[in-house]
Amino acid sequence: MSIPKVFSKEIDPKGSIIAILIILLWSISLFFLLSIDIHWANPLIYLGILIQMHLYTGLFITAHDAMHGLISKNKNTNHAIGWLSAMLFSYNFYWKLFPKHHEHHKHVATEKDPDYHESGRFFPWYYSFIKQYVSIWQILLMAITFNILKIWIPVSNLVLFWMLPAVLATFQLFYFGTYIPHMGKPNNIHYSSSQRKNHVWAFLSCYFFGYHFEHHDSPGTPWWRLWRIKERQSIQN
Repeated sequence: MSIPKVFSKEIDPKGSIIAILIILLWSISLFFLLSIDIHWANPLIYLGILIQMHLYTGLFITAHDAMHGLISKNKNTNHAIGWLSAMLFSYNFYWKLFPKHHEHHKHVATEKDPDYHESGRFFPWYYSFIKQYVSIWQILLMAITFNILKIWIPVSNLVLFWMLPAVLATFQLFYFGTYIPHMGKPNNIHYSSSQRKNHVWAFLSCYFFGYHFEHHDSPGTPWWRLWRIKERQSIQN
């Protein structure tokens, strides 16, 4: 496998701290939610699902930044954190995601882009997107883990806080990080659009990846600094 040279930049040491923080927040939140009693009238149940969904998305974004070499200047540490983040997100395989993501950057919005679908229609595109990244091994590992965990953890908790948020996070990642930015094949050098400047919504929707033109224009910028690139682009325009 040909691995792109992504370590020729200065890496901010805060990258590894932020990555570990996301992993810890996901773990602590999941541990707490798996132990609570389910009462459907309790609004915290629904808030917990949304929080866990957002943290699942954070795991994927962390793995994504590792693919760009942005977590740590140490290659082994960078890839280890990326691998762990991907595995925690329903057993995604980091070394399968890695080349596909760089193909996306190299061949954006073309037939060679694994993230693109020429139909422009949401569900066919989402189905194509999922087929690229979900394997039978992931499903088997999830099934095995589920059947082991249900010995100690209520099935309702596993479904609501471990499985459902992961599925919802795929929609969040796809809609805000792929579908909206590349829909209609925008007429610019990166074939990518960018949401209007609103840093709070940009973070909540998809860790600033609504600023997608900015990501393609500066792939060496970690997710938590994309808002700065947006600010710079706004001043220039």
